[in-house]
Amino acid sequence: MADAFIRHIELLGYEKRFFPSQHYVYMFLVKWNDLSEKLVYRRFTEIYEFHKALKEMFPIESGDINMENRIIPHLPAPKWFDGQRSTQSRQGTLAEYCYTLVNLPHKISRCLHVVNFFKVRPDDTNPITDSQIKKPEVFLLPKDAKKNSADITGPIVLQTYRAIANYEKSSRSEMALQAGDMVDVVEKSESGWWFCQLKSRRGWVPAAYLEPMDGPDESEEQEPNYAGEQYIVQKSYTAVEEDELTLKEGDTIEVIHKLLDGWWVIRKDETTGYYPSMYLQKAGEANTSVKSELRNRSAPPRRSTIRNAKSIHKQGRKQISQETYRRNSKKYLQSRRNMKEKFQNKANVIIEKNEREENKAKAQPAVPPRPSKDLILNRCTESTRRKIL
Repeated sequence: MADAFIRHIELLGYEKRFFPSQHYVYMFLVKWNDLSEKLVYRRFTEIYEFHKALKEMFPIESGDINMENRIIPHLPAPKWFDGQRSTQSRQGTLAEYCYTLVNLPHKISRCLHVVNFFKVRPDDTNPITDSQIKKPEVFLLPKDAKKNSADITGPIVLQTYRAIANYEKSSRSEMALQAGDMVDVVEKSESGWWFCQLKSRRGWVPAAYLEPMDGPDESEEQEPNYAGEQYIVQKSYTAVEEDELTLKEGDTIEVIHKLLDGWWVIRKDETTGYYPSMYLQKAGEANTSVKSELRNRSAPPRRSTIRNAKSIHKQGRKQISQETYRRNSKKYLQSRRNMKEKFQNKANVIIEKNEREENKAKAQPAVPPRPSKDLILNRCTESTRRKIL
């Protein structure tokens, strides 16, 4: 059977996804030599890493030795800040890149590096999502985009939030805010630090300082899950507020409520309290340099610590008290224990019953009564009669 190769790659558009945090992926329709057509999704950072590796594999064709010999197309590097605007405007360049790539000499266009990159992955057919988080938004490329790539247009949907208090930045990557500033939120990290833009300024801002324009945003938060998800503490923290927990690195806990400001409600044994999500890692999940870098930062402030009487977080937001968390958590733990005991008791009854049956003495044959002397004399043989005479 001949080796698989790609006949055509068509850029269909891009998706705006919200899990595990807001990001963008491009949609490609890949047409193969066996006439099959597969839909794959790739982030631009992945495409650029693929492009760099391809240039290293073919230094002559990439122009590293002599620029006149370059046939591998150019691809701009990802921007430090990659939002919807750049994702959208890059589509024309990307569509042209794919067209040129497939039409390169076979040693390049049909090499394993190209073939493997555009093969269908498990997350292409079953993307990782959370049913309680907003569904992806799809932005399709206009059909005439190839003819007029400069005219590619589409809706730009960034959520606008209002600063409810002044915030002074503590590092170069952050952005200072004044109460009342209107910012566009580009990325919402679970850590409680959100990447925002305000006119020409961009940077990280604590989510606790922001509120949406139209109403409380608890609809974006997951409901409490008292069954709990197991996490490992990656950085120690000493409680400052009464409803926080002090934990050491390496402790195993259960997360029962993930809140947008980056302070999650967790359970340690039967105790519940708040803990910075950026210091936690899901059990069994691999560590990454991004997560390690996050843990070196300070935890963001909690939403409840930002004082502003006019904030809608104070007025309309559904509050869950720490006592409610504790009560529901204890109730769940007790029901889990009862269920466990019920199954254990049922198992013990079955075992006990089996043991009883095994240990029960097997029925012995009945011993007939000894016949009387008269009966022996009347019915037995001469030999037997002599023994009793």
